[in-house]
Amino acid sequence: MGRKKKGRCTKNNKQAVDLEPEILTRAPHSFVFHRGVVGRYISALVKDFRKIMEPFTAAQLKVRKKNSIKDLVSVSGVLHVSHFVMFTNSDLAPYLRIAKVPRGPTLTFKIHNYILAKDVASSLKKQFDHPRLFLSSPLVILNGFNAEDTEVFKLMIATLQGMFPNINVAKVDLNNVKRCVLFNYDPESKNIELRHYGINIKPTGVGRSVKKLVSNKVPNLARFEDISDFIQRGDLLSESEGEDDPGSHVELPQAIHTKGALRGNKSAIRVMELGPRMTLQLIKIEEGLLDGEVMYHEFVHKTEEEKEEIRKRREERRKLKLKRKQQQTENVKKKAEAKEELKQKSLEGIAKKKAQIELESDKLMKEAAASGAIQEEDDDAEWFRKEVGQEPDRELFDQPVKSSLKRKREETNFKPYKKISTGSKKRVSFAKDDDSRDKGRGKPGGKSGFQGKRKFNDKFGGKPKFGGKSGSKPSFKTKPAGKKGSKFKQNRRK
Repeated sequence: MGRKKKGRCTKNNKQAVDLEPEILTRAPHSFVFHRGVVGRYISALVKDFRKIMEPFTAAQLKVRKKNSIKDLVSVSGVLHVSHFVMFTNSDLAPYLRIAKVPRGPTLTFKIHNYILAKDVASSLKKQFDHPRLFLSSPLVILNGFNAEDTEVFKLMIATLQGMFPNINVAKVDLNNVKRCVLFNYDPESKNIELRHYGINIKPTGVGRSVKKLVSNKVPNLARFEDISDFIQRGDLLSESEGEDDPGSHVELPQAIHTKGALRGNKSAIRVMELGPRMTLQLIKIEEGLLDGEVMYHEFVHKTEEEKEEIRKRREERRKLKLKRKQQQTENVKKKAEAKEELKQKSLEGIAKKKAQIELESDKLMKEAAASGAIQEEDDDAEWFRKEVGQEPDRELFDQPVKSSLKRKREETNFKPYKKISTGSKKRVSFAKDDDSRDKGRGKPGGKSGFQGKRKFNDKFGGKPKFGGKSGSKPSFKTKPAGKKGSKFKQNRRK
């Protein structure tokens, strides 16, 4: 069954609308999509990047070819979207663009290498999964970005941090911290390594045997006398997992929803890669949303004179575009006024023509009346008085003129008799059918010698088919007793 539609009262009821809290509306939201033909691998990379940006992204966003950037900007305000992440592909390499909505700036990165999330998961010996893994935003870790202190670096750091919501360290719930995103900058190659990890917490300070019991795993006690022997001789267990690094041991300030991870106890933090991996390089920074002045370019450097000339040409194009827009608005207004004026002229012409036709008809009527072509209706009552010399009866000439020439029945007390129904079904007779079939055959003159079965039996004294007297209604119950043969059969034998 289809879903029931909401009524007008439900739609207009403000209390029925689920309003998001201010914390969620102020969090940065993003659209991740691709432009142009990119291939299946870049399309898979787009889906993997949406996983990184969850939950504040459109996971099922579908952008068609006819959708422009203006269309996406028009709906970004309603959905609280603050960033566009666009993937493109060229003959040289794929590119990643991060734009701040709605006025920019726009950062363009070149993607040197990338590995999809499914390839990363297939390379791991043990994969990490958690039901609440993508219900909260990840932590952002920037490593090596203090190598340079320039405006370009500050802008890049602010853009990367602004893509994810801020975290209040004093009020953060550690149970919601399940992922982290790492941006590692290499000053020599000027590349940025992007990694996506899942965070897992394990208790420390206990043996492997106790860990198995704490983690609800049923141990194999076949080689031990009892449970105490199992705990004391834990060194006989598998050594497939190495010892934890002491640098990863921390004291938990909160209780975590993990077996053995209590407040104040030491636990080991382990990270497991989720994917994807990308190697990025900053190529260009431009003002505005994909159409502003170039603030920084890695390979193209221009002098101040060239920059000033580019600004003048951009300003001229902007003024020309504004002028064309104003001219187009004026043309639309003029066309609307001309259309309205033409409509008024047409209405005036129609009214004038109508008045002229009425004037001509009145003139013709007056001319016909003056020539005597039109005579007034004769007064029948007056004619009767002059010719007969008596007053006519009131009913004779006072009847209203009938609207129809159809003859109607006079009003009398006679009513036709109704046909009385006997309640029995009408008997079907085939004599007429036989007469009609046999008409025109046999004797001259079109009359046939055989005129039906019933008349034949009456003439020669034969009995009916179902018994009883001739001409009476046959009975299906009893068969009358009598001679087996009829006179007709006896005559034929002779």
